[in-house]
Amino acid sequence: MTTLTALTAEQREIQAMAREFAQREIAPRAAELDAESKFDDTLVEKLGALGFLGMLIPESHGGLGLDSLSYLLALEEIAQADASAAVLLSVHNSLPTQMLLRFGSDAQKAQFLAPMAQGTMLGAFALSEPEAGSDASALRTQAVRDGDHYILNGTKAWVTNGGNAGVIMAMARTDTPEDRRGGKGISTFIITPDLPGLGVSKKENKMGLRASPTVQLVFDNLRVPADRLLGEEGKGFQYAMQSLEHGRLGIAAQAIGIAQAALDASIAYAGERQQFGTPIREFQGIQFKLADMATRVTAARALLHTVAAAKDRGEAVGPEASMCKLFASETAMWVTTQAIQVFGGYGYTKDYPVERLFRDAKVTEIYEGTSEIQRIVIGRSLGK
Repeated sequence: MTTLTALTAEQREIQAMAREFAQREIAPRAAELDAESKFDDTLVEKLGALGFLGMLIPESHGGLGLDSLSYLLALEEIAQADASAAVLLSVHNSLPTQMLLRFGSDAQKAQFLAPMAQGTMLGAFALSEPEAGSDASALRTQAVRDGDHYILNGTKAWVTNGGNAGVIMAMARTDTPEDRRGGKGISTFIITPDLPGLGVSKKENKMGLRASPTVQLVFDNLRVPADRLLGEEGKGFQYAMQSLEHGRLGIAAQAIGIAQAALDASIAYAGERQQFGTPIREFQGIQFKLADMATRVTAARALLHTVAAAKDRGEAVGPEASMCKLFASETAMWVTTQAIQVFGGYGYTKDYPVERLFRDAKVTEIYEGTSEIQRIVIGRSLGK
């Protein structure tokens, strides 16, 4: 793996620790869990014990207080072993924890951040709905104030970690049907599974990331204490959009990990597979494919590390985060497609990992903002 960014000794140590853990604890079961569409319920505890679930949480709240680049280095290593494990890590670290850190009250931080860092409380993010995907501000879930509670009704879709989460950041409308205010009428609520009226509904039968359960959540007169409102009423959509900036960097790291795993598998296979009495790696056509794959992976990684370093310096990186997500996800899809071609017919079977990597790569072009949405974000920023 080529790293063009100058890493500190601590960052290299974190990267090595993540690699060793991923290859020992995650990689051996990745194919099995994918085939069975099964969530490894021991993984959260293991990730929490090593601090991977609190990488961006300050030490004062029980986390490691690391920089963004350290977190993304670890996330890429996890993704190389299994993208399903990586998306669990990405959603938890990038969305609910960041929303709590930036917008939560002192009491909310004290209640939730330490358990989230330790792995006793997994985080989830519930924005999308069956009829509100890319146009997330069109969501319909309604929250109505009732004394010292809010009553929520609606359905959330595509919720990663939703059925296993101990804390869910859920967006709901606090404006009225007679006075719709778009994104300005949406608030964020901290949902826990003990609240009456919360139901876990349909589990999606997905093409990829099959070891990461994606579910619908149903709010049926869900009673949420008023002190579970995150920040100010009416600003929840703004909070979600700001947190997605970090989430898109996480998805970029996941995509790069998938692409690197496909590249590594292709290099190894091309050295072993013989045709016409010689390893296929000796053929120029295969060499060119591997060269192009390696170039794109290295370029995606360099872009991500550059933007992460800028974020750690305190710079605004909204459009650049979209560039990372766009380029890395399309790189992952392209590289895994080439990997199957290198493997030939064997690449189309489940006997080799590139088939799973290909399926896992596709969703990185879709969730946390499709490639089309990323191009809109980037295009609108140009010339400003």
